[in-house]
Amino acid sequence: MKKSLVCIFLFMLVQQSYAQIDASPKNEEDSNINSINSVIVRAKGDGILKGIPGSIATVSSLDLKTANPLTANEMFRKVAGVHVVDEEGAGMRLNIGIRGLDPDRSRGVLVLEDGIPVSLNPYGEPEMYYSPVIDRISGLEVLKGSGQIMFGPQTIGGVVNYITMNPSPTATFKFKSSVGYGGFNSNLINYSNTFGNFGIVATVLHKQADKLGYAKFGITDFTTKMVYSFSKKAKLMVKIGLYNENSNSTYLGLTQTMYDIGGQDFTLMAPDDHLEIKRYSLSALYQLNINKNLKFNTNIFAYTTTRNWQRQEFSSSKNATNLTGVIWGDTSVLNGGIFMRNLNSHRDRQFEVLGSESKLAWNYKLGQKKSELNFGFRFLFEKAFEQRLNGKKSDAKSGDLVEDEIRGGRALSSFLQNKIYLSKKLLVSFGVRLESYNYQRNIFRNTFVINSVSKVTDTNIVAENNILTAIPGAGFNYLIFKNTTIFTGVHKGYAPPRVKDAITASGQVYLLNAESSWNYELGIRGAYKKVINYELTGFYMDFSNQIIPVSESSGGTGVGLVNGGETVHQGIELSYNVKFHEWFKMKSKFTLSNNLTFVQAYFSGDRFTKLGSVNTNISGNNTPYAPKYCHNLTVNYETSRNIGLQVTANYIGQQYTDLLNTQTPSNDGRTGVLKSYAVYDCNLYYKSTKLKTTFSLAIKNVFDERYIVSRRPQGIRVGLPRYFIGTIQFDLQ
Repeated sequence: MKKSLVCIFLFMLVQQSYAQIDASPKNEEDSNINSINSVIVRAKGDGILKGIPGSIATVSSLDLKTANPLTANEMFRKVAGVHVVDEEGAGMRLNIGIRGLDPDRSRGVLVLEDGIPVSLNPYGEPEMYYSPVIDRISGLEVLKGSGQIMFGPQTIGGVVNYITMNPSPTATFKFKSSVGYGGFNSNLINYSNTFGNFGIVATVLHKQADKLGYAKFGITDFTTKMVYSFSKKAKLMVKIGLYNENSNSTYLGLTQTMYDIGGQDFTLMAPDDHLEIKRYSLSALYQLNINKNLKFNTNIFAYTTTRNWQRQEFSSSKNATNLTGVIWGDTSVLNGGIFMRNLNSHRDRQFEVLGSESKLAWNYKLGQKKSELNFGFRFLFEKAFEQRLNGKKSDAKSGDLVEDEIRGGRALSSFLQNKIYLSKKLLVSFGVRLESYNYQRNIFRNTFVINSVSKVTDTNIVAENNILTAIPGAGFNYLIFKNTTIFTGVHKGYAPPRVKDAITASGQVYLLNAESSWNYELGIRGAYKKVINYELTGFYMDFSNQIIPVSESSGGTGVGLVNGGETVHQGIELSYNVKFHEWFKMKSKFTLSNNLTFVQAYFSGDRFTKLGSVNTNISGNNTPYAPKYCHNLTVNYETSRNIGLQVTANYIGQQYTDLLNTQTPSNDGRTGVLKSYAVYDCNLYYKSTKLKTTFSLAIKNVFDERYIVSRRPQGIRVGLPRYFIGTIQFDLQ
């Protein structure tokens, strides 16, 4: 009963806006301009949001420190419009959807680190099997408006930018150590300093667990950023990143009967499953301030990601071959049992990305009107090497090569965006992005049907295609009165098709369109002194063609046409942040941050899918994994003696898991409605200024709520139970 009352209370509140208004400009003219832009990037690092129109949000380094998050998912839930799906509980795989888009592998979101793409292949395979570790991140930015056309190639759901630290002007040292049950421990060392014209920051992180929910893992991450200033106008930044992960990640989840009985939520059903990810990255950014009105930068970047995944085979039929005798679930019901097989498969993949991006910002006058022109272009080359080997035992370390191919792509893109200050109150932004992407698929070995018999055959199939598109966008910001701005925008949403989906294993080029939409938003944001800031945004996304994932990670077969047809995403995001200590002039700090998202995402045109042997029109059905309601409330209280408590409540509404919007759960657990749930976290902390140390104890899922977060890839995933994390952080300056 108490939880129900709390949930009702949550619905009566609305969200924190992380977009800030500058309350102390230098003069009246600056006040108008800053209020129109309405952004202060609060995290220290290479932000992307300054001066960009549309709906935006930021998470600062202070937000991260007071929340003491176990994963980045906790912080993304604090952003309106963002729906996050946990996979293994440790946050190693990022699954976020923005404004009702499918969260699987974050395919509908452009994910960056310091402005550089981090997905496997940004165009041909934008999956997030690797994501930056939240422990070393100093801030987050989320962009959902028309400013997306400055980035790309994904301009549909939004842009997420992880921000890392820049070198500090003086020597700083940070050590952070966290421990939890299940053998979890995380240790981070960070050093930063500047010596004359040369600055450096380096971070080393190692974290591991024997059993954190589903996960047994070990992660080692090293990042360094070096900056050399040639003069006050020119500097060069070089960044190096190394990442290594070994985990027992698996696709296999619970059947419905296993979940209903309980006691098996985090059972290792396939104990020999093993995933290894290695990532190496290098980038060099040159910045030149030619004069006070003209700035230029160019960024050269390269990274490679290796993703080797060993997974045990299983079947829903007791008549399958090579059975081990290990059985899960209820075999007395159709598809209710899982029969483990003494076979495995190795899905070995390596991805390479090389790119160069240059940007120019020019402040000029168009007549008597202040204007700012932003222009940029990018070359990007990407390649994917994929092999599948079938092992003859469940723990085989290798096997027979049955699939072998190379996918590649060459992309050329450019953008131009111009902002004109038509008055002290009105800012108009308009621009266009051009994307050209040539891709091909070279298949050397695969399974083909020859004389009605499936056979692994060597071949040499080459097929290619090219996509060329223009992506326009425009935005308006109007200062209706001091520190209150109305903004509106429209832009074309675009995402190229995955190469593997667009060209079949037989070399057939599907008529698979790029994912496209027209996205509209209208909102108001503002602030009252230093007490309250808020944002209210309405949005409408009209898809002429939305790609519906058929990959194994999304619960599909991994093959087939994926043109989803017409869909509509519409809704409201409401957010606010209140600093009660500023309001009542308190010595203690007392803040409330709140967000509420309402989304309707549905198929708007006729689309037919099989229900048994009958074609069923799913027009009007909700799209999968798009809850109507998402809500997050955070209250933080810190005494004048630096003792603080942060409490967070997160509510996710009911959602469907398939195109048919099936209510009744299937026996295998893969379809059926996901019920709503609410999860509460808290973090108790103490900051010792004398010792320069912060002590904290975080409790995740305080009420030990048991809930289903997903029914895919292959069965039910249960949310992390109550979990304790103790942390000590030492900062020396």
